[in-house]
Amino acid sequence: MLGDRLFAHFEYAGDDLAADLALMAADEPTQAWWRLTDPCQEPVAEAGTGERWASMEQVFLME
Repeated sequence: MLGDRLFAHFEYAGDDLAADLALMAADEPTQAWWRLTDPCQEPVAEAGTGERWASMEQVFLME
């Protein structure tokens, strides 16, 4: 939870998140998707300078 917003998250199951994110960023279909979807995303006020995301408090976990 962040302020009055509740949001879902992703979990990573690999061994090298930085390398996997770099591979994803180099993927042309992913880049095309980002070009389409980036205008729909707005940074939250709580994000740091130059960042799009902010950490949130976990309020529940469903397994």
